[in-house]
Amino acid sequence: MKYILVTGGVISGIGKGIIASSVGTILKSCGLHVTAIKIDPYINIDAGTFSPYEHGEVFVLDDGGEVDLDLGNYERFLDIRLIRDNNITTGKIYQSVINKERKGDYLGKTVQVVPHITDAIQEWVMKQATISVDEDGVEPQVCVIELGGTVGDIESMPFIEAFRQFQFKVKRENFCNIHVSLIPQPNTTGEQKTKPTQNSVRELRGLGLSPDLIVCRCTTPLETSVKEKISMFCHVEPTQVICVHDVSSIYRVPLLLEDQGVVSYLCERLNLPIEMRPRKMFTKWKEMADRSDRLLEHVSIALVGKYTKLADSYTSVIKALEHSALAINHKLEVKYIDSADLETTTLQDDPVKYHEAWQKLCSAHGVLVPGGFGGRGTEGKMQAISWARKQNKPFLGKGDVRLCCMLCIILYFHLVHLSDANSTEFNPESKHPVVIDMPEHNPGQMGGTMRLGKRRTIFSSSTSVLRKLYGDVEYVDERHRHRFEVNPELKHHFEQKGLQFVGQDVEGERMEVIELEDHCYFVGVQYHPEFTSRPIKPSPPYFGLLLASAGKLQSYLAKGCRLSPRDTYSDNSGSSSPDMDMRDLKFLSL
Repeated sequence: MKYILVTGGVISGIGKGIIASSVGTILKSCGLHVTAIKIDPYINIDAGTFSPYEHGEVFVLDDGGEVDLDLGNYERFLDIRLIRDNNITTGKIYQSVINKERKGDYLGKTVQVVPHITDAIQEWVMKQATISVDEDGVEPQVCVIELGGTVGDIESMPFIEAFRQFQFKVKRENFCNIHVSLIPQPNTTGEQKTKPTQNSVRELRGLGLSPDLIVCRCTTPLETSVKEKISMFCHVEPTQVICVHDVSSIYRVPLLLEDQGVVSYLCERLNLPIEMRPRKMFTKWKEMADRSDRLLEHVSIALVGKYTKLADSYTSVIKALEHSALAINHKLEVKYIDSADLETTTLQDDPVKYHEAWQKLCSAHGVLVPGGFGGRGTEGKMQAISWARKQNKPFLGKGDVRLCCMLCIILYFHLVHLSDANSTEFNPESKHPVVIDMPEHNPGQMGGTMRLGKRRTIFSSSTSVLRKLYGDVEYVDERHRHRFEVNPELKHHFEQKGLQFVGQDVEGERMEVIELEDHCYFVGVQYHPEFTSRPIKPSPPYFGLLLASAGKLQSYLAKGCRLSPRDTYSDNSGSSSPDMDMRDLKFLSL
């Protein structure tokens, strides 16, 4: 097993996750089996109780693990399936050590950070690195480990010490360190400054780790003199200083690393069994990056949500939209709209903000309303959904069941005229509870009490648009994260008014997929399809939204769900042109 540790310096949020994912991508394109581990030094057990404004979105894995969004980057870049133990937190490590101490596993010894905590970290990494993450079940050959935070943080000290010991345990030829640092370029001088990187590397070396590669994040390509200066003061060869400047798309980062000889260096440094031959996977990646730069047609999607002030709150949603837009040769424009700005209270308090929000919504080609927790902004979401229904605008609602709640409430207001229709989350005393608590929901405890992870949805209608987009399959396995469900007793009321429940759980009790008759594309799903979207395999619900927004859905369905040649990726290993050797775009294997 080969281990690649990715650390960061100077500032957090520097792009370690993308660098780690890109390193894994270029190694996987060489035929290696790659896994990934993310270490978060916070004391929380997992990311499940975080506000999206704290660390961005909560990413959900197949086994129900609620983890950091960087694991979503790993899955998307490497096309792998991770589990909750691929995300290590300080809370998990201390919990496991304390549990052992309570059981008497340490035989009366004093339990300390060194060696007990550091040993637990090493054991966790070594055990998890051997778990297969590919469909073929083969044990990984390379494990990319990202250490969150910044070198020097007090929270990450036990992990740094653990890897200082770890490099000797697994031997030098099986371990290397990639350090990601910032090269600031002040506007006043325009000069690229190396001092922050020098100090960061000095601190890392003082803690016992010497970087093998220094990845420099900068706004413009690194000047030769600057690279030589970093090489001299940081005790590495100039070829070990890698420039990752700002690029048009994150899909270009693996290409940047490849062009600077990262594969060749890692092959020599870790003695990797790599054959230097044409790589079909990497050719498709290059083609995708090239395509993203030359798109001319635009499609705009209004994202109506509660956490729009921070784009990371909807990272997977944005990526799923990008994957689908890229697949149909359109450049994506996302219009972020705070759902509260669409409400009548905003019209009274801030009319300018209110009218700007509605202008964004009305000018978009399609509408996406993701889930959210709590009552704030609920009225605004309902207004957006109602507008999309009346104006025959493509609409996708996904995630938490309150989306289904809003769909149902709107139809109740407009079609059934039951003014008390509501959710038990917002009004526990409602006489007509459209949305109810799930039996397994524990209102007394927040963490890990939702319906989480991969669940099967059975299609009950052969004419469902979403079923056709999935390839006319009988069922799909998608990831869930919610606490409430549609009241099954009211199902027949909705269906009488044109709202079709076309997908249900395996017991036939929970409503999973909603479609509206006589509408260009009006779909609500209980699950989170964005978590399984991939750059070259977009998620079908998002793909349908983009097709409908671009006016291509009906022709796509009429052609048997086949794209035109110019919209598909090449299968030619020697060309990055989308005009040669076309094949159908592949969707997720189900």
